[in-house]
Amino acid sequence: MKVLTVVGARPQFIKAAAVSRIIRSEINEFLVHTGQHYDNNMSKVFFDELHIPIPNVNLGVGSASHAKQTAEMLVKLEEVMIKENPDAVLLYGDTNSTLAGAIAAGKLNIPIAHIEAGVRCGVKDMPEEQNRIITDHLAQWNFAPSIDGIKGLESEGIGETGYFVGDVMYDALLYYGKMVDKVESWIFYNKLELLDGKKIEINLENGWYLSTIHRPENTDKAEKFIEIVEALNALDKPVVFPVHPRTQKSVLNNKMADKYTNILFVEPLGYMEMIFFCKNACKIITDSGGLHKESYLMKVPGVVILRNTGWVETLDGSWNVLASPDRKDILQKVYDTKIDESKWKRCYGNGDAAKKILEILKKG
Repeated sequence: MKVLTVVGARPQFIKAAAVSRIIRSEINEFLVHTGQHYDNNMSKVFFDELHIPIPNVNLGVGSASHAKQTAEMLVKLEEVMIKENPDAVLLYGDTNSTLAGAIAAGKLNIPIAHIEAGVRCGVKDMPEEQNRIITDHLAQWNFAPSIDGIKGLESEGIGETGYFVGDVMYDALLYYGKMVDKVESWIFYNKLELLDGKKIEINLENGWYLSTIHRPENTDKAEKFIEIVEALNALDKPVVFPVHPRTQKSVLNNKMADKYTNILFVEPLGYMEMIFFCKNACKIITDSGGLHKESYLMKVPGVVILRNTGWVETLDGSWNVLASPDRKDILQKVYDTKIDESKWKRCYGNGDAAKKILEILKKG
């Protein structure tokens, strides 16, 4: 069996690390990188650090509007699929790379396997939600990370395509988390690099918050982004803030590091570093879909989410809570959220999702 896998963004590299390691033992995998994330800190570092196989093809698409980026990927992916003639196309999550892969494979009548299927936040104008829905409806195998994912597929009349396998991100966390636990803390501290190149002078020994903010709805309007940053700066412990490439210009041009001295505006972190700073954070403030689910899996309580979420399971017991991009609301949710620890559930499988996916694909 030959499978063509499409990846393009940071979360997909991590998921591919977990899945490729397992399926390549019995399946011929052809790996395509669309180039959606192309910055070294958002792409190459993950392939190096997680020992992901080097992509057979890098399409080099890069950033653009949704329409232009997806269209360019669609044209190039179709060419690769026709040339390679795979038995199936394997897609992850909800990015434009996923959407383009689904449409290209669907038009060529190549069976599609969608990992992280059935996830819904109920907000149709979110690009990610649109990408999930279209991909699920084109897929032959929809590998759901949770029972709620299966229910989402059933509610749209495609339940027969669904398989509850668990979350491949949990596979990755268990595998790489053991490695992180063996590394001394100071090694991770020393890997932090301030965005402006200055020396780090804040002591993290007494704890920190972790924050990632990069969604357009939170960063494209300066006043909204500043409101969020001011909330972070007012917290009672330092904030480690890995800055996404799309927001770096705003941080540097506005000299935020000089104005908000409680925040460490650092270069994007590798996966191993992210596990460490997430696992040991007091709390996390983020608009990243992947991070607030990973933090749940690592039992980091009271994560504040500045977006809607498809990972509705994480909201039970206020393990994760939703907040508006408002200084007062963010601080209130950070300090006043009461967590019911009994509500944490092992709802994303047992960490063997990749093995289950392999067995289902082999059956055809």
